[in-house]
Amino acid sequence: MADDKDKALLAEVKNYLDITWDDALGEQKLMGMVQRGIAAIKGKIGECDFYGETQEKALLFDYVMYARAGEIADFWDNYKPEIISLQVSRKVDAYVGNGEGTV
Repeated sequence: MADDKDKALLAEVKNYLDITWDDALGEQKLMGMVQRGIAAIKGKIGECDFYGETQEKALLFDYVMYARAGEIADFWDNYKPEIISLQVSRKVDAYVGNGEGTV
């Protein structure tokens, strides 16, 4: 994750977390949290857009906040309704997109 979109995403995460200082090792650690968060959220929801202004991007920011605090289990508990909502939305979109029905 080193392209321009990923650097911009890292800058947004740092801003969200009020990290105003430069620290190469800290950024590397934070990027690892971002990568793990992307993988974990995709694993629960399916394909996601973490670069646009989306609900899954907001979830990623909160995931990283909880990961920095060492409280990932609490993240899954506290954001379960949002995750389920996104799962249902993806299923409905897939159902309608496949021409299997209308909603």
